[in-house]
Amino acid sequence: MRVMPMPADANANGDIFGGWIMAQADLAGAVLPARIARGRIVTVAVNQFIFKQPVSVGDLLSFYAKVERIGRTSMTVHLEVYAERNPADPVVCKVTEANFTYVAIDREGQPREIER
Repeated sequence: MRVMPMPADANANGDIFGGWIMAQADLAGAVLPARIARGRIVTVAVNQFIFKQPVSVGDLLSFYAKVERIGRTSMTVHLEVYAERNPADPVVCKVTEANFTYVAIDREGQPREIER
């Protein structure tokens, strides 16, 4: 997933809110588990979230997800976020990495087994 933060996503110092980055990471991280589970999933844990560098308005953020573990009803996803800065002379750097746990659920919101 790629997204560019806008001025409304920035705090008083001009940096992008960490919560905004976390929300985008959760969206990007949920794509693979939803495909694997072939249905509804929910985020049950943010196991780790590390902000390595600040993100600025105009940075182009790229989110890369990898499924690390598939259990009976849950999956762990590792996500890395890179920022491409300075379009005239592009520089790419890792700004965030995180681990999320998602659980497959049924129509009633109860955990369901992930078919293999």
